[in-house]
Amino acid sequence: MYKYDENDRRIVLERAAQFKSQVERRLTGALKEEEFRPLRLQNGLYLQLHAYMLRVAVPYGLMSSTQMRMLSHIASKYDRGYGHMTTRQNIQFNWPKLDDVPSILDDLASVEMHAIQTSGNCIRNISADQFAGVIADEVVDPRPYAEIMRQWSTFHPEFAYLPRKFKFAFTGATTDRAAVQFHDIGFHALKNDAGEVGFKIYVGGGMGRTPMIGKVVSEFVPEKDLLLYTEAIMRVYNQFGRRDNKYKARIKILVHEMKLEEFTRRVEDEFTALLEEGGLPLDQAEIDRVAAYFVDPAYEDLPEKSASLDQNLADNRDFSFWYRQNVLTHKKTGYAIVNLSLKKPGVPPGDLTDVQMLAIADLADKYSFGEIRSTHEQNLVLADVRKDDLFDLWGALNASGFADPNIGTLQDMICCPGLDFCTLANARSIPIADKITSRFDDMDYLYDLGELKLKMSGCINACGHHHVGHIGILGVNKKGTELYQITLGGSAGDDASVGKIMGPGFDEDGIVPALEKILATYIDLREDGEEFLATYRRVGMTPFKETLYANH
Repeated sequence: MYKYDENDRRIVLERAAQFKSQVERRLTGALKEEEFRPLRLQNGLYLQLHAYMLRVAVPYGLMSSTQMRMLSHIASKYDRGYGHMTTRQNIQFNWPKLDDVPSILDDLASVEMHAIQTSGNCIRNISADQFAGVIADEVVDPRPYAEIMRQWSTFHPEFAYLPRKFKFAFTGATTDRAAVQFHDIGFHALKNDAGEVGFKIYVGGGMGRTPMIGKVVSEFVPEKDLLLYTEAIMRVYNQFGRRDNKYKARIKILVHEMKLEEFTRRVEDEFTALLEEGGLPLDQAEIDRVAAYFVDPAYEDLPEKSASLDQNLADNRDFSFWYRQNVLTHKKTGYAIVNLSLKKPGVPPGDLTDVQMLAIADLADKYSFGEIRSTHEQNLVLADVRKDDLFDLWGALNASGFADPNIGTLQDMICCPGLDFCTLANARSIPIADKITSRFDDMDYLYDLGELKLKMSGCINACGHHHVGHIGILGVNKKGTELYQITLGGSAGDDASVGKIMGPGFDEDGIVPALEKILATYIDLREDGEEFLATYRRVGMTPFKETLYANH
């Protein structure tokens, strides 16, 4: 993973020192809250319902074991013993005291971490396919380009105060696991017929109040033009994006209202102008410099088959279920990719304790070259595990609480913090998630259902990505009562789609029975081997709606 140079270290330390001064002035009253607010947001510090919340950046989801140990230290010393993995691959702490935040930022800086641009109307933390560099279907490793973009966008003076927050995502595989079509800009790295690297670029995707699927602004931008073309897009947005209405300020609204053809014309004009101004292309030396941080670790030459793995799969039913559900094929023979599930009854999705963080760091050192990855679906990944070690790792994950074999099932839901923490939320989501995971805990039933993406948000801002859930749940508040509205048919993958609302919402006691009816309808209607989303797309909303609202 990328290692800081002197400039990186200096920048982060200077920012931490600058914010320490700002916090001191806030604590003495020299700064009022309205004056302090933009300063704290620039450093990832929110003021939530009960306390401050600090969001720490995890660029494209990559962390070292050293960094994970520091996160454990912060959770233990400054918070309430846990952290929360977010849908932007970040981690956030929900209970820091304001006067402790400068010390937290100093601690983060000591391990090359920070909270810069995890909030505010700027380019946020850049996310990417969590399996980048190791997955078998990858065409181009997007990590070097994501890192180049991170460096380019951090403290970019022209884009520090955009009309609204702005989100990038990268993928380089044949299967999109980074939801690139639901980002302000989505970059799909690929190769043309000549074998040259370039990017298919989507603009104007996003969820929230007005969900939209990104539109293709260019089918192939050569890698040398990546930064200049991105700058051209940002300039058009910065100039024409609305600042008079925050609900219409995202680039998706601009592209929709301007129309893609006109937006593209303006981007191309801006790109030409940048070249005429002397804008420098991204040179190969810089690409190679950054790519050198992402070379393969010291893999051993191993056979594809592992006799010990095969024997353990044959002898241990629980292990075989975990292997089938949580382990993926690695590009390197003899290795595997392991998903660590952060989802189970009684635990808010994405939460992990300080003790668990230490356990994960130790497991990463022992089994995966000291590297950990976070996913936008609120899980973790050990990306480079020898097949011979999988059984031992599974035992260790069982002991630390990360071996639930539920990846891709209904239990593996995304869920925002909701009204228990968030000032923007209208309804609680964590207790509802617990009701659902507790009710649907029969793994044979969940396996029979097949892949099912359940996503839940406590408000229209869609941090829980409910719009793109096969089944989405949106918490709303109507006349003081929390209700949960259900959508069907969303997808964040290559077959991107926005879910459709079924009808009136259900109260807290009604949401689980409603899910039971939807799933029973699916089982009745599905054809052999047909998964939930395919069945919904074949039969449409009507039969689900008729069953759900028959006696409502």
